[in-house]
Amino acid sequence: MRGQKIAGFGMATVAAFGAIMAYADPLLSDNPGTFGLPGLIDMPSAESIPEGTIGATVFRFGGGLRITATFQVTDRLQGAFRYSRVPGIFTNGTALYDRSFDVQYRLLDEKGMRPAVAIGLRDFIGTGVYSGEYIVATKTITPRLRATAGLGWGRLGTNGDIGSPFGSRPTLDIGQGGKANTDQWFRGPAAPFFGFAWDANDKLTLKAEYSSDAYPRETAAGTLSRDSSVNFGFDYRINKSASLSGYYLYGSEVGLQFNLSLDPRNPPAPSGLETAPLPVRPRPSPSSDPAAWATDWTADPEVHPGVQTAVAKAMEKDGMVLESMALSATRAEVRLRNQKYLAQPQAIGRTARILTRALPPSVETLVITSVAEGMPTSSVTLARRDVEQLESEESVALLRKAEFSDAVAGAHPGLVQTEGAYPRFVWSLSPYGEASVFDPDDPLRADFGVELAGRYEFAPGLILSGSVRKKIIGNLDESTRVSDSTVYHVRSDLVEYQKQGDPGIHDLTLAWYSRPAPNLYGRVTVGLLERMYGGVSGELLWKPVDSRLALGAEVNYVKQRDFDTLFSFRDYEIATGHVSAYYDFGKGFMGQVDVGRYLLGDWGATFTLDREFANGWKVGAYATFTDLSEADFGEGSFDKGVRLTIPVSWTTGTPSINKVSTVIKPLNRDGGARLDVDGRLYDTIRNTHQGDMQIQWGRFWR
Repeated sequence: MRGQKIAGFGMATVAAFGAIMAYADPLLSDNPGTFGLPGLIDMPSAESIPEGTIGATVFRFGGGLRITATFQVTDRLQGAFRYSRVPGIFTNGTALYDRSFDVQYRLLDEKGMRPAVAIGLRDFIGTGVYSGEYIVATKTITPRLRATAGLGWGRLGTNGDIGSPFGSRPTLDIGQGGKANTDQWFRGPAAPFFGFAWDANDKLTLKAEYSSDAYPRETAAGTLSRDSSVNFGFDYRINKSASLSGYYLYGSEVGLQFNLSLDPRNPPAPSGLETAPLPVRPRPSPSSDPAAWATDWTADPEVHPGVQTAVAKAMEKDGMVLESMALSATRAEVRLRNQKYLAQPQAIGRTARILTRALPPSVETLVITSVAEGMPTSSVTLARRDVEQLESEESVALLRKAEFSDAVAGAHPGLVQTEGAYPRFVWSLSPYGEASVFDPDDPLRADFGVELAGRYEFAPGLILSGSVRKKIIGNLDESTRVSDSTVYHVRSDLVEYQKQGDPGIHDLTLAWYSRPAPNLYGRVTVGLLERMYGGVSGELLWKPVDSRLALGAEVNYVKQRDFDTLFSFRDYEIATGHVSAYYDFGKGFMGQVDVGRYLLGDWGATFTLDREFANGWKVGAYATFTDLSEADFGEGSFDKGVRLTIPVSWTTGTPSINKVSTVIKPLNRDGGARLDVDGRLYDTIRNTHQGDMQIQWGRFWR
């Protein structure tokens, strides 16, 4: 019996050891800590969430509040933006409303006996109220148990420190805020922290940790009683996107947190809700029906109009417009305006199927040219036999045979415009929402109303458009905040536009888009360009169809609009402009640099990096640096923000080219402000060029 116990213990030990050895790369977790990123409770861990996942957490305890948005930028890199209410920090007892950024990078994956190891920075830009750095390791002990240990500096080195291995930590010079606190990183006292997370079942995770954060400011202000260094918590998963966390903190406080995570690649609504495309119609073989392959039909003047009408009607049923068509004995070119499918290859694939059913058998070469804002942007050339033979194959098989080219360079001289394609009028009445965040008097204000929008296309590339908004409900006009900017208020008077511009003309413009030469695109826009400015804007873009690089230049002369957003103007006008470079780094990463003059007259550059997914989701960040001094810029020191774009089709499961975009800015200041003109060329044409279409080509047969 004794031997059996020993043997049983030995087998259990071997099994546990084997489990430890089995776990490798990378440690994934959907249980965030109180700072939003995957972690224990207050302490971080070396875990990650699946690449591309977007998260949000709302944590409340002891009068404090943390609202955090997170993004897993790459497999190893994750970032967070946080808005916090920290009670009693100031000497008069008022709360601090703080904005902070975090970043964490996983240095090593878990492998064998080696734990996953990560390095991170908390609140590394700004006031530094939560500022701290850490190195942390996490190891899977059993399938349900994970252990974490690390060393922290800054806030994470204030309880139980073991000395200052990298020297003393200088006093934080906040200045105007908004700058990286590089001189403090990994300086000063360092303190250990550790903890465990145990998955009780598939929904419930229990946590315990030893915290190295002494909460010195909060305890000094009397807003927190820190009676213990040990915290306990649980995470309960409600569904695949939402969870609830509860904590007992520092022996005195109870905290609650709501967590939300979204994977852009997993939509809430199933895809494929669109109607099925027409099937390809194979041609009879030349030997079985020689007459069908004859080309004498080209002498019949009724054939081209008849075929074009049939193709136009079939495309219209599929949510597309046939702008023009050229037809010869062996070649057909169609110009396609896609107004339904987010993925351009899906529109091209449906058009190719329609052509196999409408064209005479002798037509072998299919040229499908994409049109954006009346401009032909790129052509995809397909052999009809390939479309016929590869319909049941993976779409990549046809991609290997497709040829991409500039639509201007290969234009057919016999293009005939489809009857009724121009002029064209469309309008819509839809809801709109506008929010104001980070106002210390009321951290969240919002308006909701209706927007009437119209668009009249006189001819290809000549477009009159505008929109009018009327608020139905909201409280943006209740804000009492007044801009404290010491420079001219080119953007910081937004509250006044929100108060007085109801109803208001959001924009009213006449735009002309053109193709001056191969690889070149042009735009001229005049009118009420945006909510705050009217004038004239001109742009030129160089972008070869198969190039990762694009170069552009924009010049604007604008005047500031009155707060009522009607037809009157204020006494401020300026010439602005930028030269821009765009580069596709691959794997969904897009970079952009804009150098030039901003609305205040300051000169500088804006750096932008976006991560875009094949389904249209886009998350990015930007920072602008100009010759405006930090003192003149004011709080924040320089302009920066996070950009988010969500395709409507992702939420509904039905085809739509519409997207919802927003920019989250910590502050709305006047330095580094750029004109917000609609229809800029790069965003207009990019999805019809080779790089984007290759990424989305998997939808060709959808």
